[in-house]
Amino acid sequence: MFFIGPISVICAVIGILVGAICGVFYRKRIAEAKVGVAEERAKKIVEDAAKEAEGRKKEILLEAKEDSIRTKNELEKEVRDRRNELQRNERRLFQKEETLDKKTEALERKDEQMSKKLEELEKQKEETKALHAKQLQELERISGLTTEEAKNYILAMVENDVKHEATLMIKEIEGKAKLEADRRSREIVANAIQRCAVDHVAETTVSVVQLPNDEMKGRIIGREGRNIRALETLTGIDLIIDDTPEAVILSGFDPIRREIARLALEKLIVDGRVHPSRIEEMVEKARKEVEVIVRDEGEAATFETGVNGLHPELVRLLGKLKYRTSYGQNVLKHSIEVAHLAGLMAAELGVDTTLAKRAGLLHDIGKSVDHEMEGSHVSIGVGLLKRYKENQLIINAVEAHHGDVEPQSIVAVLVQAADAISAARPGARRETLESYIKRLQKLEEIADNFKGVEKSFAIQAGRELRIVIIPEDVNDEGMTLLAREIAKKIEEELEYPGQIKVNLIRETRAIEYAK
Repeated sequence: MFFIGPISVICAVIGILVGAICGVFYRKRIAEAKVGVAEERAKKIVEDAAKEAEGRKKEILLEAKEDSIRTKNELEKEVRDRRNELQRNERRLFQKEETLDKKTEALERKDEQMSKKLEELEKQKEETKALHAKQLQELERISGLTTEEAKNYILAMVENDVKHEATLMIKEIEGKAKLEADRRSREIVANAIQRCAVDHVAETTVSVVQLPNDEMKGRIIGREGRNIRALETLTGIDLIIDDTPEAVILSGFDPIRREIARLALEKLIVDGRVHPSRIEEMVEKARKEVEVIVRDEGEAATFETGVNGLHPELVRLLGKLKYRTSYGQNVLKHSIEVAHLAGLMAAELGVDTTLAKRAGLLHDIGKSVDHEMEGSHVSIGVGLLKRYKENQLIINAVEAHHGDVEPQSIVAVLVQAADAISAARPGARRETLESYIKRLQKLEEIADNFKGVEKSFAIQAGRELRIVIIPEDVNDEGMTLLAREIAKKIEEELEYPGQIKVNLIRETRAIEYAK
């Protein structure tokens, strides 16, 4: 029993070793088999990849070949097109060269022809000069006059004929256009004078502000002139600071702006602080004050004349007329006076006095904004009244008060008459005495310098120039031409309001005494 045990163990160990060796060989065989299979699969994959790569290579080569063929065809086509275009351009250039050659030849031929013609013309010109000189000599021999004497004689005859014809034409034209031309020219001249800055309105385009002392002038001017520039910029008015003691002159053609500047400057003087920001504040306050004054004046005018129901904007524009003057006459006072006059005459005639007063008060409403808008004060006023829906009869009265249109009612005629009465009454309008006397003297001097004038007289306050003609020097036909020349000379050398009538008088008397 003791010996059997170890043998069994040895046998068992041997059996295990043999089994293990067999297992190792078996696993090796299995591994070798798997390696073979893997190698075969790998070889197959490599073969498949090689086949696929070969096919892809063929496809790429085929596509590249097709692209190259297509590109080649396109290039060949482009080359053919360019070659064709070049050929066409060459043909056109060749044709143009041929055309230019032909034109050049034609021009050369024409040049030769012109040269020949010029030579012929020069020859003819020389012949004509010689013939002309010969004819002049013959004419001088026959007439007994030199060329210069004959020329002067003919010019004198032509001048007399032209003067005679011109006089007849002037009479005819003036006869045809007398009514319309006189009225139209009067209106144009009046409107132009009212709206332009000439000497006769100098008294109404400046305001004077008194200063407490001359030191205030320096403060108003400011450092490097900044204060005066600020005030002029904000108000649009020129400040004139000169040697006038303790005074500053405000100059401008807009009366509202001038009043704003005056009030602002007076406030600054009282306040004592003068600098740009304070100037701006005071100008704004002055502007508001003037606006209140304008509205109050407009309402006072309507209350005084008994005109009710006006649009608020028309009332404001009426108030602005307080600062508007015409030939020195305050336009608001003039409008109120015209309203009263028209109302009085309407009451006498049994016409609607309220309508007449309303038309009279509004007849110059356009003058409140004629510095700001284009056109005459009549057309501006008509536009304003139409905008604010005024009565058509009132619009016609305003439009007709200077004769621009025919009056459509008695009210329009009454406004015309009232306007003329208010403007013509003594003291209504003014101009400086010195300029008035100088104008009268200049009028007479202009007329006296013309040949054939015996004596001239400026009458009707310079509105008419009456001239006595020497009858032996000027005939009846020449008077018209002389009157025109004198009027033109007056227009060129004088500045005057309205128009001046040039009245020529030619009288021939024969006196004999019976004894």
